[in-house]
Amino acid sequence: MLSYWQILVSILPVFGMIAIGIGLRRLKWMTSEADASVLKTVVNCLYPCLIFENVANNPALRDPSNLLLAPLSGLVVMSGCMVASLFIGRALGLTVGRGLRTFAFASGINNYGYFAISLLLAIFGPDALGVLLVHNVGCEASIWTVGILVLAGLSLREGWRKLFNGPIIALVLGLAFNLTGLGARMPGVLADIIHQCAVCAIPLGLLLIGCTIDEYLERPRSLVDAKITTVSCVLRLGLFPLVYLVLAKYLPCSDEMRQVLIIQGAMPAGMMPIAIARHYGGQPLIAAQVVIGTTVLGILTIPLWIKLGIAWVAG
Repeated sequence: MLSYWQILVSILPVFGMIAIGIGLRRLKWMTSEADASVLKTVVNCLYPCLIFENVANNPALRDPSNLLLAPLSGLVVMSGCMVASLFIGRALGLTVGRGLRTFAFASGINNYGYFAISLLLAIFGPDALGVLLVHNVGCEASIWTVGILVLAGLSLREGWRKLFNGPIIALVLGLAFNLTGLGARMPGVLADIIHQCAVCAIPLGLLLIGCTIDEYLERPRSLVDAKITTVSCVLRLGLFPLVYLVLAKYLPCSDEMRQVLIIQGAMPAGMMPIAIARHYGGQPLIAAQVVIGTTVLGILTIPLWIKLGIAWVAG
C-alpha cells in the first residue's frame, strides 16, 4: 500500500504546476488579457480531446453500471454538498446578500476536473480516467442546475443550456465510438492529433488555475476569514470526504468507480466558483477564501484521505 509520503510526493507536481502559473502571472508572461482565449482553447479544444481519447476505446465504459453510477454519483453528491453547505452556513449566521449563497456554492463544489485527473493518473493510473470523465458530467449538471439555484436563484432552463458544450459533445461522441467499436478502428494519424492536444489539457489548465489564484494573493490578509475559512475546511476536507468514502465502500460498483470516488472525496474546493460567482453576482472574495483555504490545507489532508480510502474501501 502507498504510504502517506508516497501519496504526498505524487500530488506535489500538481501544486508545482499551479505555483508555476502564479509565477508566470507575476512575470507577466501569462497576462490577464490572454486568460479568456487560453481558457476557451482548453475548454473547447484540448479538454474535449482528452475526454474523447480516454472514452472512445475504454473497456470500463462498456460496463452499464459505470455509465449510470458515475454521472449519477457526481450529480447527487455535489448537489447534496451544496445544499448541506447552505443549511450549515445559515446556522452559523451567514445570510443571503452577505455571502451565504457563495459560501454554499464554493464549499459544495470540489476540484473535480484538472486537479482530480492529475491525481487519479498519478496514484491509480489511466484505467479509471474514462470513468472519472463520465462522473464529471454529473458534476457539471449539478453546477449548472442546483448550483445556479443556490448561487443566484436562476432558472433551470438557463443552467441546462450550459451543458451543451465541447466537453459534453466529446463525451457523447466518445461513448458512441466506444460502444460501436469505432474507437479501435480510428486512423492512426487522427488518433495522434487528438493525443497531442489531449496531453496539453491538464498542464495548461493547472497553469491557468495558478494565474487565477494570483489575483487574490496580492491581498493575502483578505483571503482568511475566521468563519468562512474554518467552516469550509471542516466541510470540504472533513465531512464531505466521508460521504464519498462511504459510497466507495458500499455502492455496488466497479473498482474504477471506487477509485474515482476516493480521489474526488479527497479534493479541495474547485476553482470554478470564483469565476462563476463573479459572473452571476455572487461574492468572488468569499469563493476565493474557500478555495485558497481548502487548497492550502489540502496539501496535508489529500494524502490522508486517499490513504484512508484505499485502506478502508479495499479492506
